[in-house]
Amino acid sequence: MDKSAYKHVYVFVEQRDGVIQPVAFELLGKARDLADALGEKVVALFPGYQIANSCQTLIEHGADEVICIDNAQLKDYLTEQYVQVITQVIEEYKPSILLLGATTIGRDLGPRLAARITTGLTADCTKLEISEDRELWSTRPAFGGNLMATIVNSTHRPQMSTVRPGVMQKREADATRKGEIINLEPKLDESKFKVRLIETVKEDKGKVDITEAKILVSGGRGIGCKENFEKLEQLAGVLDAEVSTSRAMVDAGIMPHDRQVGQTGKTVRPNLYFAMGISGAIQHLAGMEESDFIVAINKDKFAPIFQVSDLGIVGDVNKIVPLLTERLAQELKK
Repeated sequence: MDKSAYKHVYVFVEQRDGVIQPVAFELLGKARDLADALGEKVVALFPGYQIANSCQTLIEHGADEVICIDNAQLKDYLTEQYVQVITQVIEEYKPSILLLGATTIGRDLGPRLAARITTGLTADCTKLEISEDRELWSTRPAFGGNLMATIVNSTHRPQMSTVRPGVMQKREADATRKGEIINLEPKLDESKFKVRLIETVKEDKGKVDITEAKILVSGGRGIGCKENFEKLEQLAGVLDAEVSTSRAMVDAGIMPHDRQVGQTGKTVRPNLYFAMGISGAIQHLAGMEESDFIVAINKDKFAPIFQVSDLGIVGDVNKIVPLLTERLAQELKK
């Protein structure tokens, strides 16, 4: 393979119902760093339907070019349709790097795409950097999070990686940025469309995604039971926060998986993170240690969570939380 023919850092822009997902902006921010290190461009790969008005937003968040693929067949995500159009882009434009969000869509699209174009894919990366020889170094947890593995794809292009939402920092929008918008008409082979979308049913949970929350009250094994999680709900109500959890409580059936923080859950970066009865296993720390301010409550003074917390309280979390809730409610009324 002539690797010199492949240039620029591409970002798959995930949208749902025409709304660009936050992970796309996070990836554009990281792509900007990688492209600057290479002296190349950031290109946003944007498939969907009736999305043209959103292209400028991608430029404002770091893209130099936007390849807009606006087609009715791409209104809803279906694997074959999206793989076909992105394969066409890769074959025509030859990107050196392609980044995707490790979302339900990205985790379906990434492996299928890598297989079709015969390249490698590093999943769930927590760090991306450019080496001295201009290769992409993708770092991800391995062996249950007990070590970090840095993976290099030195023989194939593009170099592909998926990154979880919340891991990378998005840049502030710059309305003065200028860029090029390329409108691409895809060539779709409908004979290969074996799946049809019959109906979309959305669950109205009435809750904010924990990756978007500014304040998280997170409970672990020390909380013990569903009734004690109600105490966390009361604290969250006072702080206008969301309740999240560790894997132990999900495995116990007490909390749903979409509330889980950690290596097998979601990566979060709130302004304030309460770790309530969470010991601080490395798998959990991987999902929340980048929080701006961490408050930990645990009866074990040697719990690893205290090594990353900004404020630690040693004591029975189920006794402390009601007192904390009452005191904060009083202070916020002043």
